[in-house]
Amino acid sequence: MAAGAQSLRLCLRSYRQAPAFRALRPNTPQLRRALSTTTIARRREANDKDAVDLGFDRVYDNPGDVVDDLLRTELLPAKDRNQLAKAQSVWSELPHEQKQALQKDVQEVRQAMGPLRRIRKAKRSSFWGEEETDSDLITDELGEDDFEEDDILSMGHGKLEEHRELREYARIAIWEMPLLSKHAKPFQPPVQGEVLRFRYTSYMGEFHPAEKKVVVEFCPRDLDLSEVQQSKLAKLAGPRYNPETDIIRMGCEMFEHQAQNKRYLGDLVEKMVAEAKDPTDTFEDIPLDTRHHTFKTKPKFPKEWRLTPERRAELEALRQQSFLLDESKKNEGALVDGSQRIQHALAPPPASDIQGKVAELLTVPAQQKASGPKAKRR
Repeated sequence: MAAGAQSLRLCLRSYRQAPAFRALRPNTPQLRRALSTTTIARRREANDKDAVDLGFDRVYDNPGDVVDDLLRTELLPAKDRNQLAKAQSVWSELPHEQKQALQKDVQEVRQAMGPLRRIRKAKRSSFWGEEETDSDLITDELGEDDFEEDDILSMGHGKLEEHRELREYARIAIWEMPLLSKHAKPFQPPVQGEVLRFRYTSYMGEFHPAEKKVVVEFCPRDLDLSEVQQSKLAKLAGPRYNPETDIIRMGCEMFEHQAQNKRYLGDLVEKMVAEAKDPTDTFEDIPLDTRHHTFKTKPKFPKEWRLTPERRAELEALRQQSFLLDESKKNEGALVDGSQRIQHALAPPPASDIQGKVAELLTVPAQQKASGPKAKRR
């Protein structure tokens, strides 16, 4: 009976879209949908006499009812009607348990497809006021709820993400960084054989094109070389030699990894040292070229200004002499007191001087008033 139920399911699936519309309107173009969860049903109108109600607007709980409605339409070919009759006979012969299982499957499918059948109304508050997309199309946007102004903008979410990142680094600095003290090692100065100093660049786990660069520094005097060999090594280094600090500095970033660049620099230093020890040519006839380096003159504190014990004793004797001279002037009354001079300059003049300098008021005769400039203008 399981095979019969499967054949009934296949027959019902093949007749999800009724072919009766072609018989009714052969010239009417039919829209074929690539993927749909509903049947194409024609809407009945009040003045449409040719329209036939096929019952597709009805919600079926029993697959056998679908076959009965299709057989009652009398619009299907004889071949299709025979297949539906066979399906109806298979449905009638199914046990009650299998019928209940099929009805349960139909209900589960209807509940799952319910949100997709929902009619979405047009948003009048939208920019164009247009209708939404077709409810029959299965897209990811149909299952989402409308935005109801209950969330922040994307810029706000970006700020929150930045705040979370800062808090994560703060937690690392507080709880995880102190644990690194267990792996701390005491500083040990380099021994005589460790003359190369390598410098690396790190960007805290982020990719950067300058992270692969490695720089090496060494002094020719730290190597087991003679004066002539040291001079030859400096001449071989060329512009990488600093004549002020007597240090050769070279860098490499040709390779992808730091270990490769470090290995290349180590091999290059070995080749330069081997070439400097070659006695066939010592480069003594070639002067050391330092045009690549700019010598900067640094101002130095004059030796005469340094405070030596002798200079400190001399300054102390001069201060003592000036103190004794002020004391002698104070006893004689010849010492000028600056505070008294300032108070004297700010004090008001005496009243006797003010009365003698007051201007007298003079009366002007009447004839002189009439012969003034105003009288001439009249």
